[in-house]
Amino acid sequence: MTTDSAFTKPFRWAVLMAYFGVAAMSQMLWLNFAPLVSFVQNKYGVSELMVSSLMLSFPLLYVVLSMHAGTMIDRKGYRYVIILGSVISAAFACVRCFDSTFYMLVIGQTGIAIGQPYILNGISKLVSDWFDKEQTAMATGIGTAGLLIGMALGMGLSPALNESMGFHTMLIVFAVLSILLTAIFVWLGKENNLVKAEAAVMSAMNESKLLLKNKNLVVLFLISFLALGVFNGLTTWLEPLVKPNGLNSEQVGLVGTFLIAGGIIGSLLIPAISDKLKVRKPFLALCCLVALVLIYPLCTMSSLTIVYVLGGLMGFFFLPGYAILLSMCEEMAGQEKAGAATGMLMLAGNAGAVVVILLMPAVNESETLWTRSIYLMLALMVVTITLILGPLKESFRKETAGEIHP
Repeated sequence: MTTDSAFTKPFRWAVLMAYFGVAAMSQMLWLNFAPLVSFVQNKYGVSELMVSSLMLSFPLLYVVLSMHAGTMIDRKGYRYVIILGSVISAAFACVRCFDSTFYMLVIGQTGIAIGQPYILNGISKLVSDWFDKEQTAMATGIGTAGLLIGMALGMGLSPALNESMGFHTMLIVFAVLSILLTAIFVWLGKENNLVKAEAAVMSAMNESKLLLKNKNLVVLFLISFLALGVFNGLTTWLEPLVKPNGLNSEQVGLVGTFLIAGGIIGSLLIPAISDKLKVRKPFLALCCLVALVLIYPLCTMSSLTIVYVLGGLMGFFFLPGYAILLSMCEEMAGQEKAGAATGMLMLAGNAGAVVVILLMPAVNESETLWTRSIYLMLALMVVTITLILGPLKESFRKETAGEIHP
């Protein structure tokens, strides 16, 4: 970064926190039905599978739209695209308020899911525009902490608001919050104009082919596929994984809370240390190695206290790897291609989420015995660590970061 004006130095934090808000909004709207599955099922007389579609539409649509969102960011600028995604999400959050039928919830969730990739894919471009290279992982960590806080709010606020105010009023509260957070980003989410929009008109397919010629990026996309697949599989099926150890639904929810809380703290600390030491690869390896060590005891321990501690440690070490992946992606692709590269990284991660979420129950011995799913996650993490320690190159010291090399 070359600008040192008194305005831009402090204002970049306002921009980042405005993004923090809309990122949190997208996750909050995604997961606010997750703790209300039984309630929604009984209210509308639909199956559990139908209710789960309210959440599963998000990774599926992310796979479809992620590359378009990334390419659009490179051409139109991240402010335009993030506002577009935020407005779409807030508008369809309002649609959910017409909740007389279950299908209005489906329409609302589908619209919010369409807006999500246009919000989340902008983080790398925003950070590279406003922050020095030595601060990118830390700033990305703060931005991604917004995702975790949104997840926590979606899962934590929904039951409380539903109980105290009623289902319809709860939906109105989330819609009002969405409009407010979108308005804050429209007001504060300015561009610093250090990253120029891509001038050339290039199809998403051609841009993807160009990025895939960078072998380091391909390895990074594979790591995203595996690691985010494991994380989403673990969080989606956490209840059947740990319930055989004697935990009830409320205790399982607390394990998830500790996991997210640990992730928020870790996402603020570990990427900042990575920036200070000017290395990425060892920290990414550490995040995944600790996850590999903790998965089995987290899923098999019966001591509630130990499980809570393991959940917090899992989040603290594993979730910051996402911020480091995003920073490495921007550094490997270069600023001009950061939007498209981030889109591909998130596409790979969400594709991994869909595959692992569907694969885990398919490999089980029975509906109550999930041991094979645990082994599946361990095997995928071993492959992930092998890729990190093997072909993946360090990105921070890469002098030719803006070039695409085969």
